[in-house]
Amino acid sequence: MKKSLFYFSLLVCIPVMAQNSTYWQQHVDYKMEVFMDVKTYQYTGKQELVYTNNSNDTLYKVYYHLFNNAFQPGSEMDMRLQSIKDPDGRMFTKLKESDEKKQSRIANLNPDEIGFLHVSNFKQDGVSAIAREIETILEVSLAQPILPGKSTTFTLDFQGQVPVQIRRSGRNNKEGIALSMSQWYPKMAEFDFEGWHADAYISREFHGVWGNFDVKITIDKEYVLGGTGYLQNGNEIGYNYQDEGVKVKIPRKQKTLTWHFKAPMVHDFTWAADKDYIHDIAQVPNGAKLHFLYKNKAEIKENWKKAQQKTVELMQFYNSFVGKYPYEQYSVIQGGDGGMEYAMCTLILGEGSFDGLVGVIAHEMGHSWFQHILASNESKHGWMDEGFTTFIEDTALYELSDKKGPNPMIASYKAYVNMATSGDEQPLTTHADRFDRNKLYSTASYIKGELFLTQLEYLIGRDNLLKTIKRFYSDFKFKHPTPNDIKRTAERVSGALLDWYLVDWTQTTNTIDYAIKNVESATDDVPRTGISLERIGRMPMPIDILVEYTDGSKESFYIPLRMMNYEKKNPTPSIKRTILSDWAWGNPNYFFEIPKSKTTIKKITIDPSGLMADVKSENNSYEIK
Repeated sequence: MKKSLFYFSLLVCIPVMAQNSTYWQQHVDYKMEVFMDVKTYQYTGKQELVYTNNSNDTLYKVYYHLFNNAFQPGSEMDMRLQSIKDPDGRMFTKLKESDEKKQSRIANLNPDEIGFLHVSNFKQDGVSAIAREIETILEVSLAQPILPGKSTTFTLDFQGQVPVQIRRSGRNNKEGIALSMSQWYPKMAEFDFEGWHADAYISREFHGVWGNFDVKITIDKEYVLGGTGYLQNGNEIGYNYQDEGVKVKIPRKQKTLTWHFKAPMVHDFTWAADKDYIHDIAQVPNGAKLHFLYKNKAEIKENWKKAQQKTVELMQFYNSFVGKYPYEQYSVIQGGDGGMEYAMCTLILGEGSFDGLVGVIAHEMGHSWFQHILASNESKHGWMDEGFTTFIEDTALYELSDKKGPNPMIASYKAYVNMATSGDEQPLTTHADRFDRNKLYSTASYIKGELFLTQLEYLIGRDNLLKTIKRFYSDFKFKHPTPNDIKRTAERVSGALLDWYLVDWTQTTNTIDYAIKNVESATDDVPRTGISLERIGRMPMPIDILVEYTDGSKESFYIPLRMMNYEKKNPTPSIKRTILSDWAWGNPNYFFEIPKSKTTIKKITIDPSGLMADVKSENNSYEIK
């Protein structure tokens, strides 16, 4: 047994050992054989899926995703694209360059340009079952119920057509990539403690069941492939997948190659193919092997070559910052329509600036930790996936930068405040498909989700935040964590009570707004200054205050939040700090005194760190001129 297979034989056991009365998850084992016709862009395949029911429920139905069916005129994705106020720019065309009127690209697809995925000959343990196609969902009424703790085998045939690339999956995108094969096969929907997650595909995010994939793809021999999993027959394929010193010679008369991949403990399988791919390899020290597949174009080669060492550095940073990447390979592939994360790989656009290329690699690879190892339900809790990934992306790019600029999260705070004060904000609990506008989804999930962690630093301190991230990853990898799990992890690490924070920040649109209401001198002969604070916004927070004196000295004051039952360590030990009495939420006003006269004070500032997302920063400081 190879070392890698031994490692994953242990890894795959993790969910099985975790099955008990308080936690369980389903398990799948896929075997697929696929033939791709590169002339018609149609493919046929057979799938065998062993499904293990680790729940306490008896299952009478199962559901599959048929994502490709979204790319047809009149589909739910098409209708949503036509009705949303700010449609995705990749998915529509302007009728005239000077005209604001937009037209859905899906609506104009011809029959040979649409996507489809159809299933036939569905059987359960050899017995036919009733499978009903409902656009992007396949509903299967089982021949026999699946009892708790039991496994069953599903077999089916499928036929698909790769759509012209409009969103993520597709053919012949604007950079000339022949095939971006994401969301291409009948994929079992997730069933967990909340029930079935058989969400229609309306262009947003995904959720899946962990398991093992054994996939054979037969395609024209001139195409180079990359994607999820470990190639089993590299010495037959070549294209820089062969062992060192092996020369691969494919007979001239042979028309196709069959690429055999195995991917242990993943919840998706993605691949891309093109005739003109260059395939480079870089090794992360004591880590994964990185594959880079990109077009053989002179104008992009230099950027892709330079990006390889940066990708190594990024993975090293994520390994140390979050936890070790558990797989032995990761592929960065030119393909897709921007950037999208998949199991063990990403499909990204490959043209443009060097900084842009590295930025998108940093983000999409960062998803490996928060989406493809932790794997929260990104349809319901997109902020946990997108927001946490944005946080480690911004942190990594800042720490690895040769020239460090200002705080990389400043722009995120500004974007959040703009949304929060617009009157249009929707809570983070909104399903990803059901935000009123694409911009609201993006700002909420990427930006407000990122600020969940930056404000957690404000609440419990930098050291506790870093410990929380590592413990969250360690405790919940391969377990589909929920929002409560990140909150409870932070509570266990710090000892603080944080339920109020999770509720206000993710389940409401309450905002933070604190103000210095008044600064007044004492009326007697004792030198002291009274400071009145006011909570204007609905959301409470503990308060850090910095006082700067005319002699150049500084002093800080900390007001704990009563409902948090916690005192944060001094974030700036070089500055003397006084801990004041706590502030109860029911009282919007707070008063304290400084034992110095007002004439000695130069400036008073609420939250000098800038980590609190106060929506009205102009009332956070008081300057005596």
